[in-house]
Amino acid sequence: MTKLNWGMIGGGEGSQIGPAHRLAAGLDGYFVLAAGALDHNPAAGRDFGQRLGLAPERAYGSWREMLAGEINRSDRVDLVTIATPNSTHYEISKAFLEAGFNVLCEKPMTVTEAEAEDLVLAARKAGRICAVNYGYTGYALVRHMRAMAARGDLGKIRLVVAEFAHGHHANAAEADNPRVRWRYDPAQAGVSAQFADCGIHALHMAAFVTGQEVVRLSSDFLSCLPGRVLEDDAMVNFRMDGGTAGRLWTSSVAIGRQHGLTLQVFGETGGLRWAQEQPNQLYYMPLGQRLQVIERGEGNLSPEADRASRVTVGHAEGMPLAFGNIYRDLAENLLALRAGRRADPAVTLFPTAEDGLRSIAAIHAAVASAKAEGAWVDARPKLFR
Repeated sequence: MTKLNWGMIGGGEGSQIGPAHRLAAGLDGYFVLAAGALDHNPAAGRDFGQRLGLAPERAYGSWREMLAGEINRSDRVDLVTIATPNSTHYEISKAFLEAGFNVLCEKPMTVTEAEAEDLVLAARKAGRICAVNYGYTGYALVRHMRAMAARGDLGKIRLVVAEFAHGHHANAAEADNPRVRWRYDPAQAGVSAQFADCGIHALHMAAFVTGQEVVRLSSDFLSCLPGRVLEDDAMVNFRMDGGTAGRLWTSSVAIGRQHGLTLQVFGETGGLRWAQEQPNQLYYMPLGQRLQVIERGEGNLSPEADRASRVTVGHAEGMPLAFGNIYRDLAENLLALRAGRRADPAVTLFPTAEDGLRSIAAIHAAVASAKAEGAWVDARPKLFR
């Protein structure tokens, strides 16, 4: 198997997201961790990188040092994952794209729509991949939902209901915990907290499964904890370009909810329901028939689901495996680029910079709507109007 060199910025020791990326990238044997700038503390980043097996000269103290060190190497990294705070995504992503690297950026891709549009254009100009980690779309049964909707199993889609609600930021006594506080700080998180952090996962999944894009929305934001400038709860109604109506609730103060990412899709002839905390089951109700439980890994599923299924039926499937499907898609696209051929359409489901731009536009539209007491606003990026 051809190996691809992989680099990571952020995601250091103690990071919430770093281990998931490292597990996912290594899952299929395509990627080898070859370089990293893993911590904002240079010494800590170098030390952790070497403990992960990086050569000392490729365990960098900063992303700028990594860019300078990798750019002229014959064995430079083929893909750079950026898992740093939101406000840094744009600068780092653009620098690596313009230097000819492929990028996988954590969400939200940027803080402003102008930045997001610039990354889309930079990726196009460089002829490089700029992907965004909406990793939950890597789950096998989420991809099966998309296939079912596309082949007409549900008829015309009328309604999609998305949730991403948890209660892990509900304790006022922990509001100053650095791992929590930055998410509600406009200087680090941007104009939105909970919707930008979790809500856009649910919004992107709604678009991914239905094959439609959000065109306008109306929102209501709440800051339930005193002193929080940005929202910790949001309700968003939206309309899609295929005529589907959407409802989305996201919260970080829903005590009793753990992860809370769910999606329901209702069409003229059937409905679907899936929850990330029980990812092996998809509930399907055909009109006028009995409820069916579709099990991940069983026979006669879609090619999209079969390809994304990692373990035998009945065994647990988790987030790193879903992320792994994103990394496998990226690897096969990169190998196709290297060989000068078009990638198989089956490996083009990874979220792109264009998806990231749509999300940033939706974030700013939701903020504007909330400030206008729920007025309906255009949610499309200016680039796509």
